[in-house]
Amino acid sequence: MYFLGLGLVLLLLKSLQIGIVANWDWWLVLSPFLLAVLWWSWADRSGYTKKKETEKIDQRKRDRIEKSRAALREPPQRPH
Repeated sequence: MYFLGLGLVLLLLKSLQIGIVANWDWWLVLSPFLLAVLWWSWADRSGYTKKKETEKIDQRKRDRIEKSRAALREPPQRPH
């Protein structure tokens, strides 16, 4: 995601001819997009993406269980 953001910023600076980026070659300005594609393809092939998704699901499950346990420990509220 960082590569994509960097690529968008560099693309904007190059197209608006702002700063030192205006003098850079296009291949250099567009290289963060290539790096983003390479990162995403590696993450998908290596199982990194699936591992992170599983960790998020497991954390949500643990939080839900802890919330339920905390609710069971509280004394029941009496209506006034």
